[in-house]
Amino acid sequence: MKKMTIGAILFSMMFANANAQSLKSPDGKFEMNFQLKQGVPFYNLKYNGAIVVEDSKLGLRLFKDTSIKFASEIAKPEDAKFDLNNGFTKISEKRDSKNETWQPILGEKKNYINHYNEMAVTLDQASTERSIIIKFRLFNDGLGFRYEFPQQNNLNYFIIREEDTEFDFPSDMKAWWMVADYDSQEYQYQETNVSEIPARWEKAFDSNASQTLIKDAVQSPLMLKKEGKQPLYINVAEAAVLNYPVSHLEVNTNEFKFKTHLTADRQGAKGYIQTPSVTPWRTIIVSPKAEVVMDSKMIFNLNEPTKYKDTSYIKPTKYMGVWWEMIIGKSQWAYSTSNNVHIGKTDFTTLTPNGKHAANNAKVKEYIDFAAENGFQGLLIEGWNTGWEDWFGHSKEFVFDFVTPYPDFDIKMLNDYAHSKGLNLIMHHETSGSATNYERWADKAFQLMNKYGYKSVKTGYVGDIIPRGEHHYSQWTINHYYRIAEKANDYKIMVNSHESMRPTGESRTFPNYISAEAARGTEYEAFGGNNPDHQTILPFTRWMGGSMDYTPGIFQTKLDYYFPGDKRFVKTTLAKQLALYVTMYMPLQMAADLPENYKKHMDAFQFIKDVAADWDDTKILSAEPGDYVVTARKAKGTQNWFVGGITDENKRDYTLDFSFLDAGKKYEATIYEDGKDADYINNPQSYNIYKKQITSKSKINMKMVRSGGFAISIKPI
Repeated sequence: MKKMTIGAILFSMMFANANAQSLKSPDGKFEMNFQLKQGVPFYNLKYNGAIVVEDSKLGLRLFKDTSIKFASEIAKPEDAKFDLNNGFTKISEKRDSKNETWQPILGEKKNYINHYNEMAVTLDQASTERSIIIKFRLFNDGLGFRYEFPQQNNLNYFIIREEDTEFDFPSDMKAWWMVADYDSQEYQYQETNVSEIPARWEKAFDSNASQTLIKDAVQSPLMLKKEGKQPLYINVAEAAVLNYPVSHLEVNTNEFKFKTHLTADRQGAKGYIQTPSVTPWRTIIVSPKAEVVMDSKMIFNLNEPTKYKDTSYIKPTKYMGVWWEMIIGKSQWAYSTSNNVHIGKTDFTTLTPNGKHAANNAKVKEYIDFAAENGFQGLLIEGWNTGWEDWFGHSKEFVFDFVTPYPDFDIKMLNDYAHSKGLNLIMHHETSGSATNYERWADKAFQLMNKYGYKSVKTGYVGDIIPRGEHHYSQWTINHYYRIAEKANDYKIMVNSHESMRPTGESRTFPNYISAEAARGTEYEAFGGNNPDHQTILPFTRWMGGSMDYTPGIFQTKLDYYFPGDKRFVKTTLAKQLALYVTMYMPLQMAADLPENYKKHMDAFQFIKDVAADWDDTKILSAEPGDYVVTARKAKGTQNWFVGGITDENKRDYTLDFSFLDAGKKYEATIYEDGKDADYINNPQSYNIYKKQITSKSKINMKMVRSGGFAISIKPI
């Protein structure tokens, strides 16, 4: 615990009582207090009367003008007068409340409840004749707050040096975190105390295609747990990151304090602002139950409703892909043996084929046949377009044109063939980080998609961002992602973005931004590997702000099947792969393995065929970050339920209570579980399938082996 003298505590309490403005949640369990201490804004947060967040500073530091000069990123004492973090007096406050129910276009539940009390405090900085608003919203599951900048004579344009929002916790806690990086979230999660983060930090990352690490800082969402007789789970994140950089969290281990650290551009600037403007919301979700934190929809509620006039084209999609065989090294994206090609100039018909190009007519037709026969709606095809020969590692701006297929890919014939089978091909637009090039070609690329009937696109941003000096999470690039989403909406196209920013609830505003990667997905099982606890942490972190294209469904987990002696393997059982379709929310849902591997296990593959991708209801039955997750979901528009349970590297017994089902009804449950001799290392393909009649009063003891799981399909009789 932090040390403070009794006198200091009493003085602080007296000062707070005299100056604080209080806000309570609708259910009265949360209380937020705001105050000015010698002109500096602070807030704190209580839950059931106990301090969750101690007095924490608020404010921003600015550059002194809107023209950044050489070395001006070095702060000087005289620049402090330009900052928006001190010298304030409170001139007004406004209160409001809302209790509404809204329906996401695609979501984990049919209805999301948005219920909060609000307090907006206007602060005046007399020395500069500027004012700002700090707006707080207190929900029944936590707090959201942001800065607002009204247009005014002395605040029209400004450049942010740094945002200094603090989250000051009273004691050390367990934390699930990954290293902060301006360009990647594809790291393993770490589980340590907050005080242990710096000691672990240097060992907490591996190399990445684009990497700009922030020493002793972590990414959000950050999951915390106060342990003891009265445990408390806390999630620190952000919502509605628009026209603003992604934030990270610097850690102060002596004070158990975190402070925002915004992603910079090459000039050191963190944001170019024109008023009126607002920042993203800073969010703190709190509950004594991990399941409540995981189930929170606060981040979505803090985003604005969509302004799209037509959302009828936005639909859940189950798909397969010509993809995994390239990831594991069995095939290639590139068509030829050349390592130097010029888009628009090179005649690819004269190049020597490498013999391993996956996106060829014959192979794609085989994938189409299998996907269509098994009821999938889409087929992703990567490597269809020219440019893959030298696509990575050269900072090449004109790397793809997104409209020219390789000689062995007949785009018209294959789309016609897919449509004749009731299937749509899914477009792939890898940019190699060249966002400027993608914006130049986006209209032509989407016009081509409309011409051939593509409904969705997977975008990718592997490598350093162009314009050079920008980062994947800097303000310019954030705006780029949403320019692409808005342009895609003009063409009625859904977007699944990889290597982009993690979602912060914006699917409410941009519902065609159907999914994203923005974390370490299944592909890393073939690269550096994912730890067995990885999938039990993601729902508490990456998934808090939106769905992820995790690409599960790998049945052939041992890669020495393809390459004798290869030590790589997917660190789960087959049954756990099935369970991921329920524990992970994926409205764009991939069956990632090769058709040949599914054909050997069609009985298990049946669950992937049956499971829904959009939901009327979700129940988090039991969960502990880093250990296990058990989730039940009700398929949209039906009475069918699906249950998934997963565990970490420890085997686990779980008694599944079906009381979430309607009373008085009978159901047939098809249960897919780990075999008695299953083990994610030694025998991952051992599983057992059986049927059982159940009711809401039924209970079944489920046994999960190491990194194992279970999946259940439930239909009313």
